[in-house]
Amino acid sequence: MHRLPVRVTHWLNVLIMCGMFMSGWGIYNASPIFPFTFPAALTLGGWLGGSIAWHLAVMWALAANGLIYLSWGLASGHFRRDFLPVNPGSLWRDLRAALAFRLRHNPGEYNAVQKAFYLFVLLCGLVLVLSGLSIWKPVQLSWLVALFGGFDRARYVHFFAMSAIGAFVLIHLVMVLMVPSTFLPMITGYLRRKPQETRDE
Repeated sequence: MHRLPVRVTHWLNVLIMCGMFMSGWGIYNASPIFPFTFPAALTLGGWLGGSIAWHLAVMWALAANGLIYLSWGLASGHFRRDFLPVNPGSLWRDLRAALAFRLRHNPGEYNAVQKAFYLFVLLCGLVLVLSGLSIWKPVQLSWLVALFGGFDRARYVHFFAMSAIGAFVLIHLVMVLMVPSTFLPMITGYLRRKPQETRDE
């Protein structure tokens, strides 16, 4: 159901994203752009310099893991086969069914809502990386900073892209809780089916 590269990169990403979120919140707390900060217990690094060091270190792990997943997804046809096509009609139909808790889940198949969400989070990941690079190297990548409308706006874009990925993670967890049979295949790679009951003739 889930091939090995998908499972490995998925679980590595769980650890990597925890590090990225927590170190990023530590950096945010040093210079908030909104009237709130994140609890210190949820941050990583202990101070601004430590949070930046963690963020940059984990960033390279994220980049490597992302490149492996993207390369395999394109070469194997995973993206084309599992995420496409997505059309407005099927998306609206499946979205209404999901909101009414009537959306059927077929093992090994992605419905239109899942396809749209996965494509959306991939796009958010790209925006997150580009905006993060512009914040990290604003002088060397001044053209990228200008593309986001300046350093301050790049920070806002980075924050909202991070928030969108965070929302995706929460929705993802809720969906797993609603359909727990989807959890085991992400570990074993296949869905264990119940043997069909036989009738005595």
